[in-house]
Amino acid sequence: MGSPPSLVVTVMLGCDKRARQAAVVRPTYNFRPTLSARRVPHRRSSSVSNISSTLATVWRIAVPYFKSEDGRMGRTLLATVVVIELAVVGLTVLFNRWNNVFYNALQERDYDVFAYQLAYFCVLAAIWIALKVYQLYLNQWLQIRWRRWMTERYLGDWLYESNHYQMQLLGDAADNPDQRIAEDTQLFVERTLLLGVGLLNAVVTLASFVVILWGLSNEAPLHVFGQDIPIPGYLVWGALIYATIGTALTHWIGSPLADLNFRQQRFEADFRFNLVRARENSEQIALLRGESAERGKLSSRFGLVAENFMRIMTRTKRLTAFTASYSQASIIFPYILVAPAYFAQKVQLGGLMQTASAFNSVQDSLSFFISAYRTLAEWQSVVTRLDGFEASIRNANALRANPGVTRVSAPSGDAIKLDDLSLTLPAGQRLMSADDFQIRSKERTLIVGPSGSGKSTLFRAIAGIWPFGSGSIAIPPGASVMMLPQRPYFPVGELHAAIVYPSEAEAFTSAQVAEVLKEVGLPALADRLAEHGHWNRTLSLGEQQRLGVARALLHGPQYLFLDEATASLDEPSEAALYQLLDHKLPDTTIVSIGHRSTLNAFHDRDAILTRSGEGFALQDKTAAAAPAAS
Repeated sequence: MGSPPSLVVTVMLGCDKRARQAAVVRPTYNFRPTLSARRVPHRRSSSVSNISSTLATVWRIAVPYFKSEDGRMGRTLLATVVVIELAVVGLTVLFNRWNNVFYNALQERDYDVFAYQLAYFCVLAAIWIALKVYQLYLNQWLQIRWRRWMTERYLGDWLYESNHYQMQLLGDAADNPDQRIAEDTQLFVERTLLLGVGLLNAVVTLASFVVILWGLSNEAPLHVFGQDIPIPGYLVWGALIYATIGTALTHWIGSPLADLNFRQQRFEADFRFNLVRARENSEQIALLRGESAERGKLSSRFGLVAENFMRIMTRTKRLTAFTASYSQASIIFPYILVAPAYFAQKVQLGGLMQTASAFNSVQDSLSFFISAYRTLAEWQSVVTRLDGFEASIRNANALRANPGVTRVSAPSGDAIKLDDLSLTLPAGQRLMSADDFQIRSKERTLIVGPSGSGKSTLFRAIAGIWPFGSGSIAIPPGASVMMLPQRPYFPVGELHAAIVYPSEAEAFTSAQVAEVLKEVGLPALADRLAEHGHWNRTLSLGEQQRLGVARALLHGPQYLFLDEATASLDEPSEAALYQLLDHKLPDTTIVSIGHRSTLNAFHDRDAILTRSGEGFALQDKTAAAAPAAS
């Protein structure tokens, strides 16, 4: 077998009865997907079930940005944010020392020192405010650059060739990929920076204040029942014990939140998806009087949202009750430890206030995981979802890199050749086969067969988006292939751009588009080419199918596959469009799927899918009839 043809294939693939999908495929074989083509078994939460694997996943997701073409700017912004955070911690140390002098001045009624310290405080506060303002600004700048890069990367991977389609076929972890790209990238960037900078602050603050608090422990010794008890650094040990107990209890109470948040996002996305489906199919629902059924289905979906949210509420209530109690107790705890020494006149008011401030700084640093626990739980669920999305993309890449059905460049001639081809469903059930079947140049072929026999799947395999099965499909080098489905796809926007899709709007003039609209029987649309709209909703299915033919006339492919692309039209209109194709595209090879006998008049070759064992076999109708006749 040869290597894949160096060509661009434009596919607008239709829907068969087993899997309703539409895809546009423009393979360019010089592109390499970002995520490696390595089959990865999907795991939802086991892969991030502990902190080490979570951090490893975060590293794998985050680091590529800082190594990218925008990485230098990203590293500069991140370094600046870190430097500002270190400066803020330094100011916090100065504020702590200010507490001692200021409150001692109050105790001693020293107005000059009091006034000077007020002015000094204003200077420190002004610097602190300026640092926080610019830190926020630079942090948000980094967020949008990082998010833009991740979004472009994921869009490129998801829309690379047929990944988006095959991810659905595989049934992998990437449920609601739109949410992964639009929402989870934003949450990942925001939460990663928030938690990363917060952890840095906690570590540096702890390192800065533990020395101060250790020294203050000697200046304000533990005083119990009139006796000084010499415990070196007792305030540090007190803060450590207090925070350790609090962290353990917080994790015990709040650990289910990560999985609950993961489920909530999935239920919310499923509910939104079904709302969109109801909106997009409102006409069919109205015709079938299906409002009650839809309402029941949507209510059931929202019931899952509400039920899971109630679980989150219950768990959050318990967590908040503990963390609020912990936080309030931490305010008074250092005073309980130091107040006896103050009343025994072992330390002044300034020393008491400085000690309380230093204790709270150490305790807050040690309690970082308590205060950030809910954010951590949400962040972990985001990481899990993005990990699943990347795993699904890798699986799709692996499937494309090692397909069962191979597409190769035809060694000679201008026919599409199916050699020992056997197509299966994703689960492995045999669907159809074709051995030594050729689609010859400029030939008009009609393929018929029972519903579900694999006719549309055959078109998908020829387009290169159906990898399940075995055998090969040889395509002439440089050939252009277009497939028209029963329900064409038109992007939201200007009608001109929707008709010429997937080409750019500038590829065809308005006069060219208006001309083909008249030819396919839609002259009224010629005056609406600049109009914006949701054309799959605005136009009837018959009008959409006429536009599909107009699209084919504009592009003039060498091979045109019509998957019941005129089935919604009356027979005279269908006949007129086939005559138009025959007249305008005389050199185009046309292959049609259809059930009407009237289509025979527009094709010079008939092929049929007949039952063969557990599946169906494709062969010329004359060859299929011969065994029956004998």
